[in-house]
Amino acid sequence: MLDIKSIPAFNDNYIWLIQNNERSCAVVDPGDAKPVLEYIEQHDLTLEAILITHHHNDHTGGVAELVRHFPKVDVVGPANDPVASLNLSVSGGDQIELFGEVFFVLDLEGHTSGHIGYVGDGKLFCGDVLFSAGCGRVFEGTMEQMYTSLAKIVALPEETEVYCAHEYTASNVAFALAVEPDNDLLHKYRDEVNRLRAQNRSTLPTTIRQEKWINPFLRVDQPSVMKSVSNRTLKTDPLSIFTALREWKNEF
Repeated sequence: MLDIKSIPAFNDNYIWLIQNNERSCAVVDPGDAKPVLEYIEQHDLTLEAILITHHHNDHTGGVAELVRHFPKVDVVGPANDPVASLNLSVSGGDQIELFGEVFFVLDLEGHTSGHIGYVGDGKLFCGDVLFSAGCGRVFEGTMEQMYTSLAKIVALPEETEVYCAHEYTASNVAFALAVEPDNDLLHKYRDEVNRLRAQNRSTLPTTIRQEKWINPFLRVDQPSVMKSVSNRTLKTDPLSIFTALREWKNEF
């Protein structure tokens, strides 16, 4: 099993550091090199790989500096997103090996046109597609693409740990409660999230199982969610419910 550490960056980003037991590591979406270099130096690690999910600068801004410090590092990222410095471009269906574990690449379009995720060792690194109790904004892709990407994620084993790229959980829970005010599991989750954030602790990783219980964007087939958006759409198909939810969240 690989060891995962969170390196906070900017206001609410997480750079995920993946470490084996031989002082080698990889990082996911390093928007800022400085905290990564500080962590690596403090723990006497060698950076062997950088995994990128999409091209936004808060996920890629530190890559060039990290490459300067570790010229032999593998920089892996999406073939269909404009990410500089890649020496290995991947897309859905590809595999990479990381410290003896195989990670599969998922196409997760919607937030950007070429967004990808990495799943392996019981872990998913999903960038800005799925958040705890929420999902990413649809910037370059379509609502249908984002809905399809979330469907790929929710089909993973329920025990899969989900490593999202932002600490958005508290605000997402507030929206989720507006959608499902009678969801008892969501109320319990809110209390746990508030406890963790009061201690300045991360709410992540989450799991697929937990998100199925509390994330309205994964619960579009539930009568309670459908009822909450009935004043926003007359349609009842899952994509229309999802679209109405995402548009509501945009203005929440």
